[in-house]
Amino acid sequence: MPSWLHASTPAAISLAPFNPPLGVYPEMARAEPTLLAIKEGVMSLSGDDFSVKDQNGQTVVKCKGKAMSMRERKIITDPSGKVLFNIHTKMIAIHTTFEGDDASGREVLKIQKKMSMGTKMEIKFQNASDNAKVDLDVKGDFWGGSANITLNDRPVAHISRSIANVREVKFDKQTYAVQVAPGVDLALIAAACICLDELKEDGKGEN
Repeated sequence: MPSWLHASTPAAISLAPFNPPLGVYPEMARAEPTLLAIKEGVMSLSGDDFSVKDQNGQTVVKCKGKAMSMRERKIITDPSGKVLFNIHTKMIAIHTTFEGDDASGREVLKIQKKMSMGTKMEIKFQNASDNAKVDLDVKGDFWGGSANITLNDRPVAHISRSIANVREVKFDKQTYAVQVAPGVDLALIAAACICLDELKEDGKGEN
């Protein structure tokens, strides 16, 4: 896995609501904190379509397509099949950048390495609520324990691999949990985590 994904593990954080909503699709935000369950490597290993579910077992987004590689696309939809993100990869210098287009082909999301102490990745998009350009930072040990997604140091989501089973969702060694603040676009956070997971599968040799 890319060595730059590793850093000190942050502690669990409090997730305050965002108002107005934060994200590309404000309709995908909820009024309460949400726990997402994401199975690592499922697309790369099996090539099957899969769903990201919440703590109640409800599907939040679906990811479609054949087994992924650096040259292929992921299609992320809402539960009804509406396309939210067509995600493809680019190599910039020696690093991978993920770009996400909406159904019309307009770029609405970019995920790339950030050359900054303590921040390993950044998630860039235009906020639908106020049209502001937003950069979210991913800090921590995404693969080893936990990481935080923040906006100007304000917590947006917390990624953890040590959360016990919650209701209908079974967390095992291949599944990690993402706690998302109220008012945050769940599809955006799920898409970002799927891309980070893809870096582990396709970028193991990257340093």
